[in-house]
Formats: sequence, structure tokens, C-alpha cells
Amino acid sequence: MLLHGFNSSLASWYERGYVEPLQRDYRLILIDARGHGSSDKPHDRAAYTWPIPMEDVVAVLDHLQIPHAHVLGYSMGGGVCFGLAKYAPTRVMSLLIGGMPAQEDSFATFAEVDGTDPEVFFTAYEAKLGVRLPPERKARMVTNDLQALAAAAQTRPSLEDVLPQMTMPCLLFAGEADPWYPSIRDNARRIPKATVVSFPGLGHAEVTRRADLVLPQVTQFLRAVMAGNV
Repeated sequence: MLLHGFNSSLASWYERGYVEPLQRDYRLILIDARGHGSSDKPHDRAAYTWPIPMEDVVAVLDHLQIPHAHVLGYSMGGGVCFGLAKYAPTRVMSLLIGGMPAQEDSFATFAEVDGTDPEVFFTAYEAKLGVRLPPERKARMVTNDLQALAAAAQTRPSLEDVLPQMTMPCLLFAGEADPWYPSIRDNARRIPKATVVSFPGLGHAEVTRRADLVLPQVTQFLRAVMAGNV
């Protein structure tokens, strides 16, 4: 199961080269998070309150009658992985968590943003990321429902209390230039069966665009899990 980040969609896994290699060996479940892609896009903030994003993932597994799955999530999707570990641990065989620790993921910069003004939305997003958005990314973002994304931009509470209980095999990965990287290293030390992989010189937004680096780590980890070596 592949879970994308905020302001992305399941299409990103195709575009960045993950789907074709992985589907040779696995049945893939790709989900557009609520407010993203082809999923429903309510403008009511209550529709996205935590742990609803995690409950949506469990609902998909239930609908497909799948008892458990390996789950790969990046950024916002990584936060959902920690939620699954806390609230639905029997539904995951392993967790592959990229670019996100269990610590609180703050969307405080979106507190007064309703999505009706794209420039206000961009400013809030740049403040959260700590980087300037290139024009081509802004042009793509305005094709989304910014009011739905603004409603979805809610702070996820800390899930650090679940770290010692994460007994399923876990792979944590991140770019070493990602501001979250020190926290991710800290998480890895507190998870019983954690493997951590880092990518020198890469920032938060760059890692998933480097399938050439990420996929070998993902496939190696999954093979080890299947063989009972993790």
C-alpha cells in the first residue's frame, strides 16, 4: 500500500517510477488521500480531524477484504503509517516510513488559510516547508481544490508514545538535508525493529523523486521481511 504526501496524489507514484517495478512482485494498493486526487474533497475541517486519515486507510483494506499489508508512506503518508502502528497494528505487516517522524506535524501556518486565495495558500505552504515554491509547482497546485487542501492542512498530534510498541519490521528513510532527519534518527533508536536509511544532500521534497535511490532500499527491505530476516 502506497500513501502519498500532502498536496500530492497516487499519480505521483506512477510519475516517479515506483509502480512498474513494484507491481512485478506485489499487488499494489494506491490511495488518494481525502482532499487529494480523485477522492472526495470536503471543505469542512472536521472531515479531516485526526485520526480520520488513518481510518480511511483501514476502510480501504476492509473494503478490499485484505487483513494486512506492507505500507509505504512518505511525508503526510508517513504520519499515517505511525497512526496505523498505534491504532491498527494488526493491519500492517511492515512499515516503510519516509520523510516523517512520529513527532507532531504542525500545520500552524495554515491556521487562517481557507484556500480561496492561491497566493495566501502558497505563502502558508512555503512557510511550513521553509523553501520557496518554483513557479511550475505553483501552476500545478492551482489545478487542485485548494479549499479542500486548506481544510486538510491540520496539525497531526505527536504519536511518539507508540514507538516502543512498534514491533513490526520498520524501515525509516529520509534525506540528510531534510529538517525532519534528526527526529527520524531519534525515532529509529526507539523502535525495536527499525532499519534507517539516509540519502546525503537530499531535502524533504527531493527524496521520493529519486526512485533510483529509494527503490533498491525498499525492495531489499521487503525481501528481508518476507524471508524473516528483519
